[in-house]
Amino acid sequence: MADRRCAPCGSWPSAISAAAVAARGGVDLRSPLGQAHFDGGALYWIEGRPRDGGRQVVVRWTAGVSEDVLPPGFSARSRVNEYGGGAYAVTGGTVIFVNESDQRVYRVDPGGLPVPLTPAGRWSYADLTADAHRRRVLAVREDGTAGGEPVLTLVAIDLEAPGQPRVLAAGSDFYAAPRPGPDGRSLAWLQWNHPNMPWDGTELHVGRFDAGGGIVAARRVAGAADESVIQPTWSPDGDLYYSSDRSGWWNLYRDRDGTAEPLCPMNAEFAVPPWVFAATTFGFESAVALLCAYASGGSWRLGRIDLRTGTIESVPTPYTEISGLCVGPEAAVFCAGSPNLALSLVRLDLRSRAVTVLRSSQVAGAAPEALSVPEVVDFPTGGGHRAHGFFYPPVNGGFAGLPGERPPLLVLLHGGPTASASTALDWRIQFWTSRGFAVLDVNYRGSTGYGRAYRRLLDGQWGVADVEDCVAGASYLVDRGDVDGGRLAIRGGSAGGFTALCALTFHDTFAAGAVYYGISDLEALTVDTHKFESRYLDRLVGPYPERRDVYRARSPIHAVERLARPVILFQGSDDVVVPRVQSERLAEALRSRGLPVAYLCFAGEGHGFRRTENVARALEAELYFYGRVMGFVPAGGVPPVPIDNLEPAAAGRGRSGE
Repeated sequence: MADRRCAPCGSWPSAISAAAVAARGGVDLRSPLGQAHFDGGALYWIEGRPRDGGRQVVVRWTAGVSEDVLPPGFSARSRVNEYGGGAYAVTGGTVIFVNESDQRVYRVDPGGLPVPLTPAGRWSYADLTADAHRRRVLAVREDGTAGGEPVLTLVAIDLEAPGQPRVLAAGSDFYAAPRPGPDGRSLAWLQWNHPNMPWDGTELHVGRFDAGGGIVAARRVAGAADESVIQPTWSPDGDLYYSSDRSGWWNLYRDRDGTAEPLCPMNAEFAVPPWVFAATTFGFESAVALLCAYASGGSWRLGRIDLRTGTIESVPTPYTEISGLCVGPEAAVFCAGSPNLALSLVRLDLRSRAVTVLRSSQVAGAAPEALSVPEVVDFPTGGGHRAHGFFYPPVNGGFAGLPGERPPLLVLLHGGPTASASTALDWRIQFWTSRGFAVLDVNYRGSTGYGRAYRRLLDGQWGVADVEDCVAGASYLVDRGDVDGGRLAIRGGSAGGFTALCALTFHDTFAAGAVYYGISDLEALTVDTHKFESRYLDRLVGPYPERRDVYRARSPIHAVERLARPVILFQGSDDVVVPRVQSERLAEALRSRGLPVAYLCFAGEGHGFRRTENVARALEAELYFYGRVMGFVPAGGVPPVPIDNLEPAAAGRGRSGE
């Protein structure tokens, strides 16, 4: 402490700039990095390029040398279900991908340029999987040609004869994971119907390919309306494996003539909620062993299961966050991070267990001793339950708070709400802690990683239970003496933005808030959103329009007279998940009430910001906003943002760390 200068919390200079965070995609840990595939002696993955307009590039890595497969002007990104995923496949050195701008499927041969395989029109594709026995790829197609709600089907796309794909399965509201067996005779896939989301209930089907490549003798082998089956995967010897939450946890199973045979029952999650296609958490090391990632207590581990005995052996790694696991004959590749290690794409040698970092999101100039390491916390909340979170104290090698000062707290909310906070080093969090903020990243009721029962605690309670958990977490830290109870802020995006707005509207705990493309009107959301989430609120809130009263009662837009705290709103102009009109209506309502409010809308952005300049601008604007309303001056000359209904004199009351 003796060699550190004292300055107001929030005003500390930091080496972790908004530009550096944005360049690493650190505003969202789901930023593209991963989706690895092995093909022959080459490894492929998707890599996001925030400095190139958020373009997503397929990268080929061979013998330690990497090269871009896609030329400038092409980006591998699917828009099926709006969140996409599985935007490319590889077979025999040929890369097949969904191009972001027109959503057509293209092929790229080694040394060649992209050639379209599907016609132009109102079709999108996702979850591409090679059917090497027939020189084609299988995919989920979203068809919007008829207008209204788009139609999803499973299709086959011929690699040699471009044209309309062949439909293999149709009739359900949603499809995913078309996976041909290793002998080319069978196909497994997932399907489900409204009002379920895939983490509520799905069905696993298997059919046989006929001589012409169509599907016959299809049958359901697992899953139901109240059982979530995820990631069907064939073993090298032709057995079908999958993850199911029938026990209350997403555990691994093997299909034995329609009977689910558990592999290694545990109170742990061997899957993640499939917001995107092609998320993977296990793969086969051999016919007798598989490698898997699993979560317990909010942290991820790597394990090896002996398929003959069902025993699991821990595979030591330095990581607590593992996703996108791809297993090849000699190595496994996955995205990984920990509180001390930046999110990276890593390669694990299956023999030596040595780990090689292929790509890292490390921010230059960020010293390890200046990183805030989270404390796992759980705390009492409503209904006699306990909620979970990760608490990050402020850390800066050169600065400390004023004598007797407790830091402001920023409560972070993940989206979804069926998602989870991560323990991986998140430069967004370090941006705040290095400037003197404490941060609480909340896994409120409804979050994943704690079993189906915890996930279902949000049923009918969205906007109530999640908000109670955020209030309880902040109060818990105030009572412990960790943070200043008068300087509590809350921040969330999408569904997390709804929770933040509810906390600011229906409780008086927080002094300010930041909302990114957040939901202010549940009724408008349920009648004006995309197909994937159009019935999501049936379970989280109640059936509509039967429970229209609940939708209106929980919507902050209908209770603006109760919202008495400054708010900054961020929005993408092209957002179709939460259309910009929601943020604009709320901003205007708050302005008319004389409440301090700032509104920034970024042209060309959708549901989540991808461009470096916009991510950086949003972070700096949020910091400036907190400085104005909390009375400090951020270091480094942060560009101002217009704040309606805030007296200009407020800026002069702040104190700077410089």
